[in-house]
Amino acid sequence: MLFPKQMVHRVTDISPEDLKEKGIKGLILDIDNTLTTHDNPIPSDGVSAWLDSVRASGIQMLVLSNNHAPRVEPFAKILGLDFIAEGRKPLTDGFKRCAKALGMNRDELCIIGDQIFTDTLGANNAGVMPILVEAIDNHNFWLKARHVLEM
Repeated sequence: MLFPKQMVHRVTDISPEDLKEKGIKGLILDIDNTLTTHDNPIPSDGVSAWLDSVRASGIQMLVLSNNHAPRVEPFAKILGLDFIAEGRKPLTDGFKRCAKALGMNRDELCIIGDQIFTDTLGANNAGVMPILVEAIDNHNFWLKARHVLEM
Protein backbone atom coordinates (compact mmCIF):
# COMPACT_ATOMS: atom_id res chain seq x y z
CA MET A 1 0.00 0.00 0.00
CA LEU A 2 3.00 2.30 0.44
CA PHE A 3 4.51 1.72 -3.00
CA PRO A 4 3.81 4.12 -5.87
CA LYS A 5 3.32 2.86 -9.41
CA GLN A 6 6.10 5.18 -10.57
CA MET A 7 8.63 7.59 -9.04
CA VAL A 8 9.96 10.68 -10.81
CA HIS A 9 12.07 13.70 -9.98
CA ARG A 10 9.47 16.35 -10.92
CA VAL A 11 5.92 16.41 -12.20
CA THR A 12 7.23 17.77 -15.48
CA ASP A 13 9.03 14.44 -16.04
CA ILE A 14 5.68 12.70 -16.57
CA SER A 15 4.51 12.60 -20.17
CA PRO A 16 0.84 12.71 -21.10
CA GLU A 17 1.54 9.94 -23.62
CA ASP A 18 2.83 7.66 -20.86
CA LEU A 19 -0.27 8.36 -18.76
CA LYS A 20 -2.57 7.58 -21.67
CA GLU A 21 -0.71 4.32 -22.35
CA LYS A 22 -1.48 3.37 -18.74
CA GLY A 23 -5.19 4.07 -19.32
CA ILE A 24 -5.21 7.30 -17.31
CA LYS A 25 -7.94 9.76 -18.29
CA GLY A 26 -7.81 12.02 -15.24
CA LEU A 27 -5.10 13.46 -13.00
CA ILE A 28 -5.41 14.40 -9.36
CA LEU A 29 -2.69 16.89 -8.43
CA ASP A 30 -1.25 17.68 -5.03
CA ILE A 31 0.05 21.24 -4.54
CA ASP A 32 2.71 21.74 -1.89
CA ASN A 33 6.09 20.30 -2.87
CA THR A 34 4.53 18.78 -6.00
CA LEU A 35 3.54 21.77 -8.17
CA THR A 36 5.29 24.44 -6.09
CA THR A 37 7.16 24.89 -2.83
CA HIS A 38 5.25 24.87 0.44
CA ASP A 39 2.79 27.79 0.73
CA ASN A 40 4.10 29.39 -2.49
CA PRO A 41 1.32 31.02 -4.56
CA ILE A 42 3.24 30.62 -7.84
CA PRO A 43 3.69 27.32 -9.76
CA SER A 44 7.27 26.07 -10.13
CA ASP A 45 9.16 26.52 -13.39
CA GLY A 46 7.76 24.41 -16.18
CA VAL A 47 4.50 23.49 -14.44
CA SER A 48 2.25 25.76 -16.51
CA ALA A 49 3.69 24.47 -19.81
CA TRP A 50 3.39 20.88 -18.53
CA LEU A 51 -0.28 21.47 -17.62
CA ASP A 52 -0.89 22.84 -21.13
CA SER A 53 0.57 19.66 -22.65
CA VAL A 54 -1.60 17.48 -20.40
CA ARG A 55 -4.69 19.50 -21.36
CA ALA A 56 -3.81 19.20 -25.05
CA SER A 57 -3.66 15.42 -24.66
CA GLY A 58 -7.26 15.36 -23.41
CA ILE A 59 -6.45 14.29 -19.86
CA GLN A 60 -8.67 16.05 -17.32
CA MET A 61 -7.18 17.39 -14.08
CA LEU A 62 -8.10 18.74 -10.69
CA VAL A 63 -6.32 19.61 -7.47
CA LEU A 64 -6.77 17.59 -4.27
CA SER A 65 -5.14 19.02 -1.18
CA ASN A 66 -5.32 18.46 2.55
CA ASN A 67 -4.87 22.20 2.89
CA HIS A 68 -7.73 24.63 3.54
CA ALA A 69 -9.60 26.42 0.75
CA PRO A 70 -7.90 29.82 1.32
CA ARG A 71 -4.60 28.18 0.29
CA VAL A 72 -5.94 25.85 -2.40
CA GLU A 73 -8.48 28.03 -4.24
CA PRO A 74 -6.18 30.86 -5.43
CA PHE A 75 -3.50 28.40 -6.52
CA ALA A 76 -5.99 26.22 -8.43
CA LYS A 77 -7.42 29.36 -10.03
CA ILE A 78 -3.97 30.34 -11.35
CA LEU A 79 -3.75 26.87 -12.91
CA GLY A 80 -7.29 27.04 -14.29
CA LEU A 81 -8.28 23.90 -12.39
CA ASP A 82 -11.12 22.86 -10.13
CA PHE A 83 -10.11 21.77 -6.65
CA ILE A 84 -11.07 19.85 -3.57
CA ALA A 85 -9.64 21.27 -0.35
CA GLU A 86 -9.45 19.48 2.99
CA GLY A 87 -9.19 16.20 1.10
CA ARG A 88 -8.24 14.23 4.23
CA LYS A 89 -5.67 12.09 2.44
CA PRO A 90 -4.93 9.21 3.04
CA LEU A 91 -8.62 8.58 3.67
CA THR A 92 -10.45 7.57 0.50
CA ASP A 93 -13.26 10.16 0.57
CA GLY A 94 -11.25 12.86 -1.25
CA PHE A 95 -10.32 10.42 -4.00
CA LYS A 96 -13.95 9.37 -4.38
CA ARG A 97 -14.97 13.03 -4.61
CA CYS A 98 -12.35 13.55 -7.34
CA ALA A 99 -13.69 10.59 -9.33
CA LYS A 100 -17.21 11.97 -9.05
CA ALA A 101 -16.13 15.51 -10.00
CA LEU A 102 -14.30 14.20 -13.08
CA GLY A 103 -17.04 11.70 -13.95
CA MET A 104 -14.56 8.83 -14.03
CA ASN A 105 -13.91 5.50 -12.40
CA ARG A 106 -11.08 5.52 -9.89
CA ASP A 107 -9.07 3.06 -12.00
CA GLU A 108 -8.93 5.75 -14.74
CA LEU A 109 -7.33 8.22 -12.33
CA CYS A 110 -3.78 8.93 -11.22
CA ILE A 111 -2.61 11.12 -8.36
CA ILE A 112 0.72 12.89 -8.52
CA GLY A 113 2.05 13.84 -5.10
CA ASP A 114 5.16 14.02 -2.96
CA GLN A 115 4.13 12.06 0.13
CA ILE A 116 3.93 8.31 0.65
CA PHE A 117 1.76 8.41 3.77
CA THR A 118 -0.91 10.68 2.28
CA ASP A 119 -0.82 10.65 -1.53
CA THR A 120 0.46 7.12 -2.24
CA LEU A 121 -1.26 5.32 0.63
CA GLY A 122 -4.54 7.12 0.00
CA ALA A 123 -4.41 6.41 -3.73
CA ASN A 124 -3.68 2.73 -3.25
CA ASN A 125 -6.50 2.43 -0.70
CA ALA A 126 -8.90 4.17 -3.12
CA GLY A 127 -7.90 2.23 -6.23
CA VAL A 128 -6.21 5.23 -7.86
CA MET A 129 -2.77 4.95 -9.47
CA PRO A 130 -0.11 6.88 -7.48
CA ILE A 131 2.95 8.56 -8.95
CA LEU A 132 5.42 9.87 -6.38
CA VAL A 133 7.54 12.94 -7.10
CA GLU A 134 10.51 14.10 -5.07
CA ALA A 135 9.60 16.99 -2.79
CA ILE A 136 10.59 20.28 -4.39
CA ASP A 137 11.79 21.70 -1.07
CA ASN A 138 12.16 20.11 2.34
CA HIS A 139 11.60 23.40 4.15
CA ASN A 140 12.01 22.17 7.70
CA PHE A 141 13.79 19.40 9.59
CA TRP A 142 10.71 17.24 10.20
CA LEU A 143 9.54 17.33 6.58
CA LYS A 144 13.04 16.53 5.38
CA ALA A 145 13.31 13.63 7.84
CA ARG A 146 9.95 12.23 6.73
CA HIS A 147 10.86 12.46 3.04
CA VAL A 148 14.21 10.76 3.69
CA LEU A 149 12.42 7.93 5.52
CA GLU A 150 9.87 7.61 2.71
CA MET A 151 12.55 7.24 0.03
